[in-house]
Amino acid sequence: MDTFFYHIKLLRPLNVFTSGLAMVIGSGILGTLNDTGTLLLVMAVVMCFAGAANALNDVVDYEIDKINRPMRPLPSGFVKKRTALFISILLFSMGTLACLELSEAAKVIGIVIAMPFMVLYSKYLKGMPLIGNMIVAFILGLSFLFCGAAFNNISPMWIPMILAFGLTLVRELVKDIADMEGDQSVGLKTFPITAGIEKSIQLSIFLSACIGMGAFIPYLYGTYGIWYGILLILGVEIPLGVVVVSLLNNPGISSATHGARILKFSTLIGLIAIYAGTF
Repeated sequence: MDTFFYHIKLLRPLNVFTSGLAMVIGSGILGTLNDTGTLLLVMAVVMCFAGAANALNDVVDYEIDKINRPMRPLPSGFVKKRTALFISILLFSMGTLACLELSEAAKVIGIVIAMPFMVLYSKYLKGMPLIGNMIVAFILGLSFLFCGAAFNNISPMWIPMILAFGLTLVRELVKDIADMEGDQSVGLKTFPITAGIEKSIQLSIFLSACIGMGAFIPYLYGTYGIWYGILLILGVEIPLGVVVVSLLNNPGISSATHGARILKFSTLIGLIAIYAGTF
């Protein structure tokens, strides 16, 4: 039973579920929730790709996770690297098959752009200062353009894409601060390792301020209604503020670890805010 649990844990089921839920919210923003066939295909692609990328990332990060996350499925010994790689390939294949049933634009975004970037990130780009962070943020933001492309209506997805990109970029930078010890042990050159914790925190605070102010622009211009503003404050602005204050008061790995957890669901709340703001 423990072995089965760890094979499921390998995929990070909460992250996979959240990615599927994000596509439901995206479909709600587009007003296409009644097109259940396309929505299910979109969810299948995004959830399969997310699970596959998570499994692949654990294979590549095996030595790092021995230090940073020793109870992850691979370093704990409950899942073999070969098995994790097989699961990753299987899920990428399943996602690709589902993607082939969607529009041409969605095929290009999903198969030609997103999937190669997921593989390249895990293998080559992760340790590059800021580049790796931006790639992760780009992939997550791209999922909303993918959703729009699948329903042949990309334009309403640009704001969710930008919001997701910004919040993910901050979270990835904060997470790199938290993971410095393990990343350094295998020679990765993340921004906190090359520039130091102090500059990384300064950049995180600057980006948080930009996102906090920028996220209000659609509300000020009347693109979204009052519920967008309310939920944005509760689910995005306040969490960003808490992370900034925490990093200022206690600039270190423990604060970064806590901050990364806080920011994990801000993107989802931001999407709910956009959906609510369309009414």
